[in-house]
Amino acid sequence: MHTYKDSGVDKEEGYKAVDKIKSKVTETHNENVLTGLGSFASLYALKDYKNPVLVSGTDGVGTKLAIAFTKKIFNTVGQDCFAMCANDILCQGAKPLFFLDYLACGKLDSDVSSEIVMGMAEACKDADCALVGGETAEMPGFYKDGDYDMAGFCVGAVERDRIINGKDVEEGDIILGLASSGVHSNGFSLIRSLVTDLDEDFQGEPVYKELLKPTRVYVRNVLKLLESHFEHISGMAHITGGGLPENLPRTIPEGLCGKIMKDSVPVLPIFDWLRGKGVPDEEMWGTFNMGVGFILIVRAEQKELIVSTLETLGESVAILGQIIKSDKKICLI
Repeated sequence: MHTYKDSGVDKEEGYKAVDKIKSKVTETHNENVLTGLGSFASLYALKDYKNPVLVSGTDGVGTKLAIAFTKKIFNTVGQDCFAMCANDILCQGAKPLFFLDYLACGKLDSDVSSEIVMGMAEACKDADCALVGGETAEMPGFYKDGDYDMAGFCVGAVERDRIINGKDVEEGDIILGLASSGVHSNGFSLIRSLVTDLDEDFQGEPVYKELLKPTRVYVRNVLKLLESHFEHISGMAHITGGGLPENLPRTIPEGLCGKIMKDSVPVLPIFDWLRGKGVPDEEMWGTFNMGVGFILIVRAEQKELIVSTLETLGESVAILGQIIKSDKKICLI
């Protein structure tokens, strides 16, 4: 006799994992969610839209997971996974409606997997987004025991006439940056090659605590801003892998350039600390967010009002530069 469990897959542990997350996941549901956990697929009713366009995004957490699992801190990477997806679709002006996750491992531990998913659920709840389902794959022999990988998939909606895609960006528009919480979820292969001791001191604490700060979710505050200032916002960008040089150009039309003054960027101490380990300045700016997690391009005449509105919502805002005519797409000065 040779069972599935003998081959390394423990179905009972999977059932335990579902039981542990069920109540927390259900807290993210609203009247639009028409199915509970356990269905073959999730049903979501699209309400309150006149001419909706669905907006989707998928992403993962990358090798930040290696630090999290080494230090046995599991809930923060769940927020990372949601944030990476939700912030992306937010750039088009979309409200995230529902989220699904994929979790793969060598040997399932229901305590670990439930902490990961509960971190996702907390982030979803804060963004008023339903966590409607997911997949947990136990794959012995493919992943080592203790190894986990994850990805997420988010679907949102926006009215067709309220899509933001950068086409309305104009010369003279102002570039605003919303503060990041730290490194977020990019550049960790470089970080792991630099930081060989995760307990190395950083501002009086082991550096892993700083590195594992979860990616900020910008959904709630940016959507509130769009309610009153949609017509004054011409472009948005989520600053992830590749930093400002790779991400800001994605929302700038041909013939225009985002002129950014480096001195205006609120560089966080962790980036100076990493630079001190021998990373060239160009590599730092081309890899990390450097303290800015989300960009808004706004009309110049509404700059002060938009900054004030964001600060009232609790955001830390920096005026980074402006849009000029150029073929370069971005200039970091």
